[in-house]
Amino acid sequence: MFQDEARFGRISDTRRCWRPRPIHPLTMAMVTQEYTYAYAAVSVSDGVLDTPILPHVNRECMQRFLDEVAARHSNVRIAMILDGAGWHRTSALKIPENMLLVSLSPYAP
Repeated sequence: MFQDEARFGRISDTRRCWRPRPIHPLTMAMVTQEYTYAYAAVSVSDGVLDTPILPHVNRECMQRFLDEVAARHSNVRIAMILDGAGWHRTSALKIPENMLLVSLSPYAP
């Protein structure tokens, strides 16, 4: 299986607004950033796609993702191909029994 994450969200930004001359309104604005992350793993042999939606990209969410994929495919051995993200390489991950993590080399396309 090949695995990656994607960030989806919104960023509200301030824009200019119309005003009658010579009034200069005092406006207060705040940039809001809200994100959610889609983790995905696809099997090249049969096209099965696992895509849990999680709130962050960190070690805890990566652990939840690995556990979920391992449970969904408990009857097979999984070689999971990962990129070099920091939360993929941490030694604190508990790799499920039926899974082997394989990291891509740096700067792999």
